[in-house]
Amino acid sequence: MNSEDYMRRAIELALQVPEFPFGAVIVRRATGEIVGEGLNQSVLNPTWHGEMVAINHCAQAHHSADWSLFDLYTTAEPCPMCQSAIEWAGIATVYYGTSIPYLQKRNWWQIEIRAEEVIARTPFRNSRIVGGLLEAECNALFDKAPRGMFHEIS
Repeated sequence: MNSEDYMRRAIELALQVPEFPFGAVIVRRATGEIVGEGLNQSVLNPTWHGEMVAINHCAQAHHSADWSLFDLYTTAEPCPMCQSAIEWAGIATVYYGTSIPYLQKRNWWQIEIRAEEVIARTPFRNSRIVGGLLEAECNALFDKAPRGMFHEIS
């Protein structure tokens, strides 16, 4: 499998929650094994974003893992909460499709701190972020979300 395949899996997960199409996959870089998956469950708990669910699933299944050997694929740029959790875990690289500015232009609630800024302010890690992977497909998820689930920015 390649990066696009992993992002397609994140998109498949996101499609399970079309109102909040945030899906995430954690991959062991060396083997390509998917070690954690998550989809947005914020209707149950406001902190259960796709990345947070994937991190928790990975932690439960791989207690003593070296997280620097993992990459994370997510349909949208991680919010500051999720990127901070990614930094605490030590995941090496994040790949995302849709950017925070794109979501904001479509009236999704987003905290105006980009993932790159969280990375820049985390001196004890050397992680990196790569945006725009299957961007059009990911953008379409958020464009097609039921209008009633969009959040108006005041």
